[in-house]
Amino acid sequence: MMGAMVPPAPFLRALHEAPLLLTEGSVVERLRRHPEGLLDPHVANTALLFRPAGRAALAGIYRDYRDIGLRHGLPTVLLTPTWRANSERLARAGLAGRDVFGEAFRLLAGLREEVGSRGEGVFIGGLVGCRGDAYRPEEALPCEEAAAFHAPHVEALARAGVDFLVAQTLPALSEAEGVALAMSRTGLPFLLSFVLRPTGALLDGTPLGEAVMRIDALAGARPAAYMVNCVHPSVFREGMARQLAAWPFLGARVVGLQANTSRLSPEELDGRAELDSEPPAAFAWEMARVHAELGTRLLGGCCGTDERHIAALAGELMA
Repeated sequence: MMGAMVPPAPFLRALHEAPLLLTEGSVVERLRRHPEGLLDPHVANTALLFRPAGRAALAGIYRDYRDIGLRHGLPTVLLTPTWRANSERLARAGLAGRDVFGEAFRLLAGLREEVGSRGEGVFIGGLVGCRGDAYRPEEALPCEEAAAFHAPHVEALARAGVDFLVAQTLPALSEAEGVALAMSRTGLPFLLSFVLRPTGALLDGTPLGEAVMRIDALAGARPAAYMVNCVHPSVFREGMARQLAAWPFLGARVVGLQANTSRLSPEELDGRAELDSEPPAAFAWEMARVHAELGTRLLGGCCGTDERHIAALAGELMA
């Protein structure tokens, strides 16, 4: 006799069943524009968890995004401020031995608890990034080395209590495979998110369809879904159209986009001092087109976006 089926975790149920999910807009880029220069050169926004003014700034940004989702009745995803928080960078920032991942989770859990039962639709993702520069695929780790490198911080996020894990701005297949192995061993659902070119290839040249097929084939390491981030919606549409022609199964596996407001390439954006941003209404229209044409359901912002862009996006989607 078969055993009773275990119901999916709330996040997985929302991911697979909700018509739309809203995720946050930019956090790091908003802090980069803060007049007090709050970002740490090694760990970006992570160090703010241990500074009262910085923690308040983080909470204010996340609260903006949470409240937009609540106003529109959308399941909403918030990601821990840990994109650059690996052991090497934490040591350089003087944070070795601190409960970084616990503090990151507790910040967002507190914001969820603030709204009582309405917080049931707010999901907390444990965020990690690649070891090197996200725009330089030649710095990516080989698979097994990546699995060992990322294991400590993904395990710490899982212990802290996040609902799921996510790796973002991945430029290369090899490190993504290693991250998938490390995340799968925690037992939590996880997502992988790539930077994409208009051709639909990762920055290392691997076609997205090939990357997804190879990662999905890893024994016991199949992600819950895939995303793309840090590209303009028009780049995502063009790249996905090309990839779907060759790999139709991608329509069911690539469910999310956190988009830039800039049409510039990664190379043009890398190290750029001036913000390249389009108006919130234009961003929202482009994202709604992605949803209508491709069925992409987990939508939010990356570089150049703020609470105005996410509010416009939610309004456009729910119109």
